[in-house]
Amino acid sequence: MLTGLPLILLLLAAVAFIVFATAKLNLHAFLTLLVAAYATGLIAGLDPTNAATLVTDGFGNVLGYIGIVILAGTIIGKALERSGAAIVIADTILGLIGEDNTAEVMAVTGSLVSIPVFCDSGYVILSGLGRSLAERSKLSLATISVALASGLYVTHVFVPPTPGPIAAAGILGADVGLVMLAGIAVSVPITFVGAKWATTVASRYHIDPDPDMTMDDVKEEYGTLPSPARSFTPILLPIVLITIGSIASYPSADDPAFVAGALQDWLLFFGDPAVALIIGAFASFAVVPEITDEVTDEWVSDGLTDAAVIVAVTGAGGAFGNVLSALPLEGFISNTFGGLGIGLFAAFVTAAALKTALGSSTVAILTTAGLVAPLLGSLGLASQWGRVFAVLAIGAGSMTVSHANDSYFWIITEFSDMETATAYQAWTAGTLVLGLSSIVWIVVLQNIVGMLG
Repeated sequence: MLTGLPLILLLLAAVAFIVFATAKLNLHAFLTLLVAAYATGLIAGLDPTNAATLVTDGFGNVLGYIGIVILAGTIIGKALERSGAAIVIADTILGLIGEDNTAEVMAVTGSLVSIPVFCDSGYVILSGLGRSLAERSKLSLATISVALASGLYVTHVFVPPTPGPIAAAGILGADVGLVMLAGIAVSVPITFVGAKWATTVASRYHIDPDPDMTMDDVKEEYGTLPSPARSFTPILLPIVLITIGSIASYPSADDPAFVAGALQDWLLFFGDPAVALIIGAFASFAVVPEITDEVTDEWVSDGLTDAAVIVAVTGAGGAFGNVLSALPLEGFISNTFGGLGIGLFAAFVTAAALKTALGSSTVAILTTAGLVAPLLGSLGLASQWGRVFAVLAIGAGSMTVSHANDSYFWIITEFSDMETATAYQAWTAGTLVLGLSSIVWIVVLQNIVGMLG
C-alpha cells in the first residue's frame, strides 16, 4: 500500500481529478466523487473487495445519518416557497427592523429562509420582493441584491439542515445540534458583515430596481398569505427541538445530569435532527389555510425530487471520505504538520481552494470533509468541539470565493440586472470578505470555548 509522500501525491491527483471532471468535463459530482473514491482506493493498494465495501459503506453511513434530515428540509423549503411564507418572513422582519434598514432586512430574511431552502432557490423566491423593497427604499438594486445573496449564503454553509454543513457533520462525526448552535453564532455577525458590504461597496453601483411587481403585487400572486407565526414555525420549531436535545445530553455522564430518566430520553428523541425535521415538515403543512392533497402529496413529491441530487452527491462524498479514512494518511500529516496549530486554517484553505476551482460550495464542503476526516487527530481537531469548528471552518472556506464557475453567481447577476464586471466587484470581492471574516470569528469562538473549558 502507498504511504508517505506517494500517498499525498495520489491524494492531490484525486482532488485535481475532481476539479477537472466537474469543471472541464461537466461530469456530475455524484459520478465524479464515486470514480475518485474507487480509483483512489485501488491505486493506493487497497484490496478490490475492500475498496468496493468501503465505498458502499461510506455512502450508506452518511445517508443513514443525515438522509432523512435532507429530505425533510427540502419539504419544508418547498412549502415556504409555494405558500408565500418566505414573503411573510421578509415582511415581518421589515416591520421589526424598519424600512431605514432595508439591506439588513434582506440579509436577515435571506439567512432565515436559507436554513431549509437552498440559497439558489431562496434568491429566486425573494428576488421579486427585493426589487419591490429597493424601489420603496430608493436604494440601488445592487445593494439589496448583495445583501440578500449574502444572508442566504451565510446560513447555506453554516447552519443545518442545509445539506453542506449537515453532511460535513456526518462525515466528521460532529454533533449536529452543536453545529447548529455554533453555526448560528457564526452566522449572526457575518450576516451583518454582508449587509455592511452591501451598503458601503455594492451601493456604489447603481441599478434601477424597475420592479415588475410592487410588494402588494407579490403578496397578491400568492393569494391568502399565512400568518407570521405559521410562516416562522417550520424553521424555528426544528431548531428549538434540536437545541433542547443537545442541552439535554449535557453535561456528560460523569457529571450531575441536567435532566435524567424518561424526560431526558424523550427530549433526546424529539431533539434528534431527523425527528425534529420531520415534525417541522408536518408543521409546514399549516402554512396554508386548508391542507389539501396538493400540499401533502404534490408539494412533498416535488421536495423529494429536488432532494434526490443533494442526497446522491452527499452519499458519494461520504463514500470518498470513507475510502480516505482507510488509508495511512494520519502518520504523514502528523509528522509533517503536528504541533503547528493550523488545523482550522488547513480546513479553511482547502475548502476555499476547492470552492474557487469547482464553483459548488456543497461539493467543496463534501470533498474537504472527506479529506479532513481521517486527519482530525493530526490537525488537533479530534475533540467534540474540534469537530464542530472543523465543520464551520470548512463552511467558511466553501464561500471563498463565488465567481463565474458558480451557478449562484449567475443567478445573482441574472435576477439583479447586474453586469458581470460589476458582479465581480460587488459580489465576488464580498464573498472573499465574508469568508475571511468568518474564519477569524470561528477561531475567536474556538478560543472562547477553549477558555470556558
